[in-house]
Amino acid sequence: MEFKISKELIQELEQLIQSKNDQQLEVLLNDMHHADIAEILDELDFDEATYIFRVLDSDKTAEILLELEDDLRENILSRLSPKEIAEELDELETNDAADIIAELSQDLKAEVISELQDVEHAKDIVDLLRYQEDTAGGIMHKELVKVNENWNVLTCVKEMRIQAENISRVHSIYVVDDEDRLKGRLSLKDLLTTSSRTAISDVYIRKLNSVKVDTEDVEVARIMQKYDLEAIPVVDELGRLVGRITIDDIVDVIKDEADQDYQLAAGISQDVEADDSIMELTKARLPWLVLALLGGFITVRVLGLFEGAMLEHGNLFFFTPLIAAMAGNVGVQSSAIIVQGLANNTLSGSLFNRLIKEVSLSLLNGVILATILFLGSHFLLNVEIIIGIIVTIALVSVIIIASLIGTFIPLLLDKFGIDPALATGPFITTSNDICGILIYFSIAKLILGF
Repeated sequence: MEFKISKELIQELEQLIQSKNDQQLEVLLNDMHHADIAEILDELDFDEATYIFRVLDSDKTAEILLELEDDLRENILSRLSPKEIAEELDELETNDAADIIAELSQDLKAEVISELQDVEHAKDIVDLLRYQEDTAGGIMHKELVKVNENWNVLTCVKEMRIQAENISRVHSIYVVDDEDRLKGRLSLKDLLTTSSRTAISDVYIRKLNSVKVDTEDVEVARIMQKYDLEAIPVVDELGRLVGRITIDDIVDVIKDEADQDYQLAAGISQDVEADDSIMELTKARLPWLVLALLGGFITVRVLGLFEGAMLEHGNLFFFTPLIAAMAGNVGVQSSAIIVQGLANNTLSGSLFNRLIKEVSLSLLNGVILATILFLGSHFLLNVEIIIGIIVTIALVSVIIIASLIGTFIPLLLDKFGIDPALATGPFITTSNDICGILIYFSIAKLILGF
């Protein structure tokens, strides 16, 4: 059953904190999952959350740290000494510890690292800190099980027992040479069913997917998704095994990328959350709202070029919202398909063939929609036939142009290294609104001659 925070639970915790009943607090919280405790701490004030954090053992609080909201984690860490922070990090796997250290100030980083008890653990954390956050090196674990290709099965099992003591989950057994270069992987089944004197070089699997330390995290996610991997090894420039990435790390990458793309599509230029300050939210939202406002000014200016039509053919202006809306909607649909294809690496064929397909699709949709519009405007709105013809021709033209823009812009952005998700937001909507209005009145002027 999923954990739910109740008002009674919060009140009970607050009373135990006020009475400093540490023993009862431990009894109440120790059997809870660390993610549930983190959820509880988010409901308490900073002082109460910090008090509970100090009461629980570090093996519990270390996991809780990872689940806390950024503001609360920062506040709790600011109230702990470098030694206390180091005690928490000693309980975490290297990549999680490195993520937390990366959030600390430069001076505090050095102090915390110097307080770490496990020297090898500290070295691994320092090693991870030198990689970019959005690369394979930045998200990998240093904890893994590796065996030498020159060992036999008996030696291999003995060494694996030693290595596995400090690893929570063993996804794969990697095989390396004397220089630590990755050679392949070892099947657990083969290990259990093979003679103890058999050389590892005779039984390990040489075909193995791996990534380099500088591979982008989204590319790692794509590879793991494509080959249905639970873990993937990471190698350095010389092909030496330096770490592994597990599926739970990739789930976080996929979630973060989806959140970022969704915010870009909504016209939010920075990574923000609902609980962020008004200033942070304003800085994230305002740039694209300014762009939309500028687009609105351009649209008004375009309408001003056809002022004469307002006097002679006022009915034309009743359809401007419809034309602009259809242009924006079609553009967003087209760009969304392309952006999804780029993200999943499923786009195939030449750009010319893609544009031809998009024109054919938009022509079919345009004719169907234009027919509905023509019949509706004539029989329901009693619009003149000539105006109905202008609107339907404009609608087909606008749908084709908008679909081409929605297809071409994401591909162009991707070519120049800009996130193509940008093309599903206000940028594509605003540009298509302007193009749609311009096309509509240009066709009207050509036919009516105003």
